[in-house]
Amino acid sequence: MVSKVKEIVDFITKNNIGEYKENVSLATKTTYKVGGPAKLFVYPKNQEKLIVLLKELKSKKIKYKILGNGSNTLFSDKEYDGVIIKLDEFNKVTFFKNTVRAEAGVNLMKLSAQAVKKGLSGLEFASGIPGTIGGAIFMNAGAYKSDMGYITKWVKVLTPKFEIIRMTNKELDFHYRTSFLQKHNDYICLEASLQLRQSNRELLQEIVEDRRKRRVESQPLEFPSAGSVFRNPENMFAGKLIEDLGYKGYSIGGAKVSDKHANFIINYNNATSQDIKDLIDFVREKVKKEYNVELKVEQEFVNWE
Repeated sequence: MVSKVKEIVDFITKNNIGEYKENVSLATKTTYKVGGPAKLFVYPKNQEKLIVLLKELKSKKIKYKILGNGSNTLFSDKEYDGVIIKLDEFNKVTFFKNTVRAEAGVNLMKLSAQAVKKGLSGLEFASGIPGTIGGAIFMNAGAYKSDMGYITKWVKVLTPKFEIIRMTNKELDFHYRTSFLQKHNDYICLEASLQLRQSNRELLQEIVEDRRKRRVESQPLEFPSAGSVFRNPENMFAGKLIEDLGYKGYSIGGAKVSDKHANFIINYNNATSQDIKDLIDFVREKVKKEYNVELKVEQEFVNWE
């Protein structure tokens, strides 16, 4: 891979793809603050440069991963022997009446704050979700009984054949914490159009502030985590199942089930990725054994094969 990295770096420079960084610790790019090193990070300038880069990687059979804010991803501790692509330069936002168009690299929390300031309702649920638009569409991120599926009109995606197409809300097949993109990893979100609605700005600000206070009280925001670990089973709460089994505060290595919220696993003492994964697997196994409920993990496991 070393020679291939040099080839790719030369290609990036020659074709003016964008910025790049070599040997980057994934612990600095994920909210769990864990993960091994990555050979190469690339920040394409625009959609055209992204396509040029992807064609080259595919022709050379070099693996790659599109990474958003790293807020729902658990990389292993070993080296990622490939290219991490960050769409940070895809950061354009356009408001038009009750609609907002945002590129994949736009920060979801900042966009939520912008919408509230303009008196537009629909994105308040995202005020505490530390992801990007691309990641939020991919995961169908949500909170407070709402999610991206409720507000997305269409998404511009890059297909495996390098065609840029629009997919409608229906085609995106949004369901609880999942979407078409999650089931088709070779499609890439480039931009989304969101339908919001006019509301009272002061009222929206009160809602956001109230939820912020509730998060501070009920979630371990002082520690690195990736938010809720498990999806809630139908008519149940994952956190309650774990708490009722007495596993609040249970730890493996530097990873711990939060004392504040049992559906959060925190990096409280220099945890490794393996510590976190072992704790996730342990909790799932115990819940399955006691309740015969199969907890589904919200986080994406990368580089564990």
